[in-house]
Amino acid sequence: MKISQYTFLGMAILFAACSTEDKRSDASGTFEADEVIVSAEATGKILSLNLEEGMNLRKGNVVGTIDPVPLELQKAQLEATIGTLHQKTMDVKPQVKLLKDQGEVLKAQLENAFSERIRLHNLIKADAATTKQLDDINLQIDVLKKQIEANQQQIKVQETITGTQNNTVLSEYTPLKKSVAQIDDQLSRTRIVNPVSGTVLTKYAMAGEVTAAGKALYKIADLSVITLRAYITETQLSQIKLNQKVKVLVDTDPKHYKTYPGVITMIADKAEFTPKTIQTKDERANLVYAIKVHVKNDGLLKIGMYGEIKFDMNQ
Repeated sequence: MKISQYTFLGMAILFAACSTEDKRSDASGTFEADEVIVSAEATGKILSLNLEEGMNLRKGNVVGTIDPVPLELQKAQLEATIGTLHQKTMDVKPQVKLLKDQGEVLKAQLENAFSERIRLHNLIKADAATTKQLDDINLQIDVLKKQIEANQQQIKVQETITGTQNNTVLSEYTPLKKSVAQIDDQLSRTRIVNPVSGTVLTKYAMAGEVTAAGKALYKIADLSVITLRAYITETQLSQIKLNQKVKVLVDTDPKHYKTYPGVITMIADKAEFTPKTIQTKDERANLVYAIKVHVKNDGLLKIGMYGEIKFDMNQ
């Protein structure tokens, strides 16, 4: 079988192109980013969602609101319940004051009885009074002492009963305040706050729709630093290390490419089968190791773009 001159020349060109490609890169892969799916934290109607795909957002930006009215009504009801608790409590002071006043009267009567007993003692010595009168005043003194003691007990009992009743009513105060704090937390979640700085990739919801807690609203990613996930063979592991600087190549047209400096941030510790869409330096390799390279994005790099890596920065 004869091979024509043109066939031989074509094979030579193809071989040269493959050789050039081999010299150009040591690994290849696609760009990706750490994507964050922002979900609703409250249930209700979306009143506003001020963002569009491709928009750049900063961390902490309020991008929308969910209807807070149902929660505000619950909070108002709880606060009204708390306000009625003080109306249910009893003021023990008037009753205690009345008992103390009665006690003061009894003490005054007791003082008078003591004075009368002293007077009767003197009269008995002068044979101007009988012992029965003295016995009567002593009995009166004993009765007054018992009445004063009972009065003191009544004051203590009244204070204890009223205090217990008030404590029972006021024991509802702390749980109700906790419920109000819980409602306040839920109200704060009706504000849709952007969690990370980045670019909106996908918008899943619109203003006017009814959402639920945990339902996705939009997807965002920080594209200022983008990651190239590439794959290398086992023989290439000895050529790289973490935080190593590498050269990243991205095609701009069929004949030209643009280079970016990159840093290796991850090297897989376990091998995996070569993904079908990935070409390695050794096409016969069945098992490869994934690596991640961080590249500062100038705005041209996009998620899903194809990129190549050259380990030697001098080449």
